[in-house]
Amino acid sequence: MTARWRIAAAGVAGVVAFLILATANSGGYRYGVSDQAFYMPAVERQLTPGLFPRDAALLDAQSRLMASDEVMVAIARTGASLPTVALAIYVTTLLVLVIAAAAFGRGLGYSWWAVALFGILLTFRHRIAKTGANSLEGYMHPRQLAFGLGVAALACVVRGRHGLGLVVVTFSAAVHPTTALWFGIVVGVAALVSQPRWRLALGTLVLLGGAAAVWAVTAGPLAGRLTTMDAMWLSVLASKDYLFPAEWPLDAWLLNLAYPTVIVSLWRLRVTRGLADPHEGGLVAGLLALVVIFLISVPLTVQHIALAVQLQITRVFWVLDFVALAGVAWWITQSRRTALAALAILGVASAARGYYLLEVNQPERELVRIELPDTPWVDAMQWLRAQPADWHVLADPGHAWKYGSSVRVAAGRDTLLESVKDSAVALYDRGIAIRVDDRTRATIDYDQLTTARVIALDATYDLDVVVVVADHVLDLPLLYRNAGFAIYDVR
Repeated sequence: MTARWRIAAAGVAGVVAFLILATANSGGYRYGVSDQAFYMPAVERQLTPGLFPRDAALLDAQSRLMASDEVMVAIARTGASLPTVALAIYVTTLLVLVIAAAAFGRGLGYSWWAVALFGILLTFRHRIAKTGANSLEGYMHPRQLAFGLGVAALACVVRGRHGLGLVVVTFSAAVHPTTALWFGIVVGVAALVSQPRWRLALGTLVLLGGAAAVWAVTAGPLAGRLTTMDAMWLSVLASKDYLFPAEWPLDAWLLNLAYPTVIVSLWRLRVTRGLADPHEGGLVAGLLALVVIFLISVPLTVQHIALAVQLQITRVFWVLDFVALAGVAWWITQSRRTALAALAILGVASAARGYYLLEVNQPERELVRIELPDTPWVDAMQWLRAQPADWHVLADPGHAWKYGSSVRVAAGRDTLLESVKDSAVALYDRGIAIRVDDRTRATIDYDQLTTARVIALDATYDLDVVVVVADHVLDLPLLYRNAGFAIYDVR
C-alpha cells in the first residue's frame, strides 16, 4: 500500500471514529427532541397543509426567517420519512464538520498529528459559555449544518480562496442565517486584509449590504425589530439569561474573552517561528472583528433593542471556540512524542466519556435511535395522530422535556403550550410572547388540574382533548388510556 493510500485509509477510519465518538459524546442520536420541537412541525405543516391551524403563527415566527425547512420538505417529498431525513442531515452535518475542520487545519499547515488531535477535541461536546449553543447536538439541527459550512468557508480563507468562501457562506445562510452571518463577517474582513485588490469591490458590496440591511429593518422582513422589548416580553425570556451579556457572571466574561487571547497569542507564536500561513493574519482580523461587534452589541442589549437581542450575537464565541481549539491542537503536537501521548489520552477520554453517557449516566439511550422511542407517552401521541387533524390538545406545558418529545412532533397536533420551545420562539415576535405569557399563567400548577379548570380553559382556548398522567382522574369522557397517560374528551 502506497503512502497516499495509507493516508486515505487512515482518513476514512478517522472520519468513522469521529462520527461514532461525536454521537456518543452527545448522548446518542435522537429524533424529535429539543429544538426539533419547532423544526419538525414546521416541515410537517408544509407536507400536510391542514396541520397546525392554531399554531401556524407560532411556527411561522421563526420558519419564515430561514429556508432549511423547505430543504427538508423537498427531500421528504422524494418519499423519505422525516426521521430518515433528519438522520441523513445529521450524518451529513458531522461529515461536513470533520472534513472541513481537517481542510482548515491542513490549510494552516498543521501536521496530520495536529489534525487528528483537533478532530478528537471536536468530539467533546460542550456548551459555549452563556450563548445557548453547544459545540455538538445529538439530533439534527440546521444551525449545526450551517456551522460546518462556515468552517468550510474558513478552510477556503486560509487557502486564499476568499471568493469561494463567500459563496459557501451564502449557501449556509439559507440553512441558518445568523450562524452564516458570523462566518460571513470573518470571511469578508479576511478578504479585506489579505486581498488588497478586492477592497474596492468589497467596499461596494459592504455599502450595498448596508443599504439592504437598512431596507430589511425599515420595510423588509426585519421591519419593526428596532423597537425596545417591554417588561412583558422580557419576562417570557427570563430563563434565557445568555441573551444579555451585561448580566453574565465574571467567569463567563473571562472565559469567552480568553478565546481571542489564545487565538492571537498562538498566531503571534506561529509568526515568530515562521510557520504562520500568509492568510492567517486576515483570519485573525476577522475573528477579532466578531469580538468588536459583540462588544458594540452589549449596550444595545442593555437597552433591550429587539434586533440586537434576536441576533444572539453572543454566539460569535462559538466560532472563536472552534479556531482556539484548532490552535491548541497545533500547539500540543509540536513534538511527535507529545502528539502521540495527547492522541492516546484524549482518544481514550473521548471514548470513555461517550461510554459513560450512554451506558452509565443514561443507560436507556442508544447510540442511534432513528424513530421516537416506544414509551407510554409516544403511544398516547400516536393515538392522537390518528384523530382529526384540527384537534387542539391540552398537555403539561413541560411535556417535551419531561417525556422526551412534544405533542407537535409526536402527535402532529396543535397544543396549547410547549413551554421551552414556545418561549424560545417568543424571542422573535412580541405577539407570540403575549400568547406564551397568557398561556403560561393559565396552566400554572398543571399537576393539580381539576375538571372545572379544564372546562374553563376550553371556554377560552377551544380545546378538544386533555392529556394527563394515568392516575390523574377527571370527570370527563375517557377516550384513551395506557400505563402512563389518559386522554379525556373536552369537546
